[in-house]
This record gives sequence, C-alpha cells and structure tokens, in this order.
Amino acid sequence: MSAEGAPALSIVDGAARLRVGVIAAQWHATVMGGLLDGARRALAASQVRDVAEVRVPGTFELPVAAARVATADFDAIVALGVVIRGGTPHFEYVCNAATDGLTQVSVRTGIPIGFGVLTCDTDEQALDRAGLPGSKEDKGYEATVAAMSAATVLAHFDRP
Repeated sequence: MSAEGAPALSIVDGAARLRVGVIAAQWHATVMGGLLDGARRALAASQVRDVAEVRVPGTFELPVAAARVATADFDAIVALGVVIRGGTPHFEYVCNAATDGLTQVSVRTGIPIGFGVLTCDTDEQALDRAGLPGSKEDKGYEATVAAMSAATVLAHFDRP
C-alpha cells in the first residue's frame, strides 16, 4: 500500500506567512475537484491566505505553468493533475514529462513543489486518492502539506 510509512499530516507551523501557488489541471473534473478541495483544506488549516490558483488544460501543462508561477515570488507551489492509463503510450509520455518538468522547475528555482499528480491505471484508483467522500487518500491535501512543510524548513536557509 502506497500510504505505508507516510508522515503524519497536520497543520504546518509557520505556514501562515507563505505565498502559495496552486496549479491544477482541468481534465477529470470530479477527481480534480477533490484534489483542489484537499489543497484548499490544507491551506485553510495552516491559515495560509496568500494563495493563487491557476488552472491549465491538462497535466502536461503543469511544468510550464509552474515555471511561470515560480517567477512571481511564491514560497511554494502545488501541482495537481491526474493521468489515467489508456491503450496508448500517451500515459507514459505525460507522466514522465510532468514529473521531469516539475522536478526541473523545483531544483532550478529552489521553490518546493508539492507533487499532487495522480498516475493511475483506472478511474477507480484516481477517485480513491482524490479526497472525495469515500476516498481512502487525500493527495491534494498531502501534496499541499508537503510543499508548505518544505517551504517552512527551507526558509531557515534564506539569506537576509
């Protein structure tokens, strides 16, 4: 099970001062609604008020949006998307492009990116991770907490 060994997720101390960009794909509206709601819950629980939400067509567009958002003085970015395996290699191309692109943006800019991209074999797997009523996991919440936690830790290394 993927959740084994996961850290306890809670309110992020010191996150209220953060500026957070949430970038979400539009494909798979029900799943994306759950992921966005989870991100919003995590931000509200940590009292983050300086939030910008950006919607892009699909998961493939997340890296370019993250690169642009990163230039706007954000402390953390959350990338939310879902790719469901089909009968063509499209799944691998999109998943690899999103993962590699988001990693490159984060390393290049030093801005933590919460990776809330679901890569699932079936619609049911995506729904089970979307934070919807009856879901086993809430990956939008988890990705947001991860980004905020990393940003608060890394803030200790900022130069005055």
